[in-house]
Amino acid sequence: MLSAIESFAQSLAFVIRRFVRLKSWAAVERIVVGGGFSDSRVGELAIGRAGIILSTDGHKIDLVPIRHHPDEAGLVGGAHLAPKWIFEAYDSIVAVDIGGSNIRAGIVELRQDKAPDLGKARVSSSELWRHAEEEPTRDEAIARLGEMLKAQLKQAKKDGLRVAPFIGVGCPGLIEPDGAIERGAQNLPGNWESSRFNLVESIRELIPEIGDHETQVAMHNDAVIQGLSEMPAMQDIENWAVLTIGTGLGNASYRNRAKPKDKAADKGKDSDKDKASEKDKAKARG
Repeated sequence: MLSAIESFAQSLAFVIRRFVRLKSWAAVERIVVGGGFSDSRVGELAIGRAGIILSTDGHKIDLVPIRHHPDEAGLVGGAHLAPKWIFEAYDSIVAVDIGGSNIRAGIVELRQDKAPDLGKARVSSSELWRHAEEEPTRDEAIARLGEMLKAQLKQAKKDGLRVAPFIGVGCPGLIEPDGAIERGAQNLPGNWESSRFNLVESIRELIPEIGDHETQVAMHNDAVIQGLSEMPAMQDIENWAVLTIGTGLGNASYRNRAKPKDKAADKGKDSDKDKASEKDKAKARG
């Protein structure tokens, strides 16, 4: 077992060394490891060991497992694709996570009363379908996805949730702005890269309305969305990345728009404020 962990760790460290040579990864301070690999104890130990190996090599990068369950991270991250107006009128969204072996559809409860930054968002209900075991055609897979979405919307209504007319979708491959998949979807059932197929349009046809409003669909690469689920926990650094290890190897790097706060400077400011306050009190007593 130990030799297997060491082998995985060495391989993971090797992959990360290759990534950090890229310009887009050069400034990465922390890497979140997601996918099915991170959900096992062996995976967790291998991630920790890979971090030690990288540190020994002089790479100052934190390596951490994803906080959410990998299956749920791919749904929770979809909330970060939603437009701002949704957060003012609704308390949940529909999300889809498409993988090489499974398709999951669910309802993500935003819980903004607990964390406005979506740090407490969670999956309230979901359904998992292991399409790799049934080997369906592409059209059969899309039809099954439609059934799953309708079942989840029905469950959300029973749960008393106000579901936004929005569906966030994570899918393998290079996603074009119009929702077409250019490449990387070879593990999905059928040809999803066809110029005559558009997943976003297909989902809109399946679920044209949610409530009394026309459905909006936003789609991005599944690794990108899984990484977005970690965004609230990444505000103490400027540059970070995600690696998802499952049927394939997904990756994405991010740069936060707002620079992290200098905690030492904040403490200094607080100290100065306290000193000024004490001076004011002394003057008042005098």
